[in-house]
Amino acid sequence: MLVPERIAYLISPQWGQQGCFWSLVPTGICHNRRELKGSGMEPDSSPLTTHVLDTASGLPACGLCLHLSRLEDLTQQWTELRKSYTDPDGRCPGLLRPGQMKPGTYKLSFDTESYWKERGQESFYPYVEVVFTITKETQKFHVPLLLSPWSYTTYRGS
Repeated sequence: MLVPERIAYLISPQWGQQGCFWSLVPTGICHNRRELKGSGMEPDSSPLTTHVLDTASGLPACGLCLHLSRLEDLTQQWTELRKSYTDPDGRCPGLLRPGQMKPGTYKLSFDTESYWKERGQESFYPYVEVVFTITKETQKFHVPLLLSPWSYTTYRGS
């Protein structure tokens, strides 16, 4: 909820120094996109990206924790490849570095329960898992998530 103190914070001169448009998440979770430049984690360089929109507020879902895992062929166990948070645009660039993706089954797990609790909102789904298959490691994959406290939708984006 944007109370007067939060609004004052957002329009204060300190806002530019925080690197995060949203003050609703702990400092350092939402990174300024300028910090990604030159790191190899820019959206254009990653073969796998996601974008989460909070359809209840009509805003990007900043600070949502997510985990990327791959299903190992031999053991049929999930191996976590990366833990990350969405940025102020609700995006998570650089889930995989170029050359890191290989054919297989992957899973994006979104910690929706924590996201909604931080906003004082009850929700139905404690987490959302999107499992998908990559057959060509040379392609780029984008997995958007439209999220509300009571529903979610996902699809293969472009």
